Amino acid sequence: MSAPLIVRAIVTVPPYATFLEELARHSLVAGFRLNTVMPFRGGPIEALKRLQAFDQPLWVDLKGRQLRVVGAAIPPYTAVRLSHRIRVDTPVDAFFSDGDERVRVMAVEGDQLILEDGPRRLIGPGESVNIVHPSLEIEGTLTEADRSYLAAMGDLGLKHVMLSYVENLSDAEEVQRLLPGAEIMLKIETQRGLEYARKHGASQGRLMAARGDLYVEVLRPHLIIGALHDIITADQKAIVASRIFDSLAYHPVPASADIGDVAFLLSLGYRTFMLGDAVCLQRDSVLEALNLLAAVGKEFR
Repeated sequence: MSAPLIVRAIVTVPPYATFLEELARHSLVAGFRLNTVMPFRGGPIEALKRLQAFDQPLWVDLKGRQLRVVGAAIPPYTAVRLSHRIRVDTPVDAFFSDGDERVRVMAVEGDQLILEDGPRRLIGPGESVNIVHPSLEIEGTLTEADRSYLAAMGDLGLKHVMLSYVENLSDAEEVQRLLPGAEIMLKIETQRGLEYARKHGASQGRLMAARGDLYVEVLRPHLIIGALHDIITADQKAIVASRIFDSLAYHPVPASADIGDVAFLLSLGYRTFMLGDAVCLQRDSVLEALNLLAAVGKEFR
């Protein structure tokens, strides 16, 4: 008889949630993840102090070169300001809402996008933006918020870092300079990130297939299959994240496709899953996701 499958989960923790102690005790939970986009009274120090009290490895998710909206905008009447200055050939497509909304960028001025039209709604701070084009150049890597969190981690003796949009050896090296001895989880989310993973594997830290943005960045949706295979080949202990049991955030009964999706990821060799923001915001949805992950793991052959 084969040994039982060991499946683990890292859960995204809303800083003010009242159910964190219950999550910390769950048998599948192997760590907490703090999404540093979330606001917290008192800043990084207070956020980290509160979350490190639950005796779980606390992974601080730095945004790196990921493009995010700064401030509110109502295009096309106002420009969309980004977290980084960029250069890209225009006109070019940009994607909002995890790829569900596509708009045309007519011009770029430093950190501002001038859009032809839409999205026809208020664009809020913190939203991610994907520009999938080989000419894209992003100025700098770590944000000021990233640096503030690294300084706070150093003061508190914390070492677990998730780094978004890893594409070069210098990305992890910058984190190590600011937080010596950091244990870095490298989030692979772009075509350049996939090239990094294929070339360098887990030489700088454990890889993560961060499917939220990677799904948009692979250009054709079906290409996510090869990307996931390449990441687990490059690092047999790679973690897979995002778009996992998301249906539970909106309905108590999981979508059939969600169950098949996790079974497919298990068949590729993934054993540690990171649950994203949407499913982790409410107690019932995150606990159901954890219990369902355990059940699918037991059924896996």
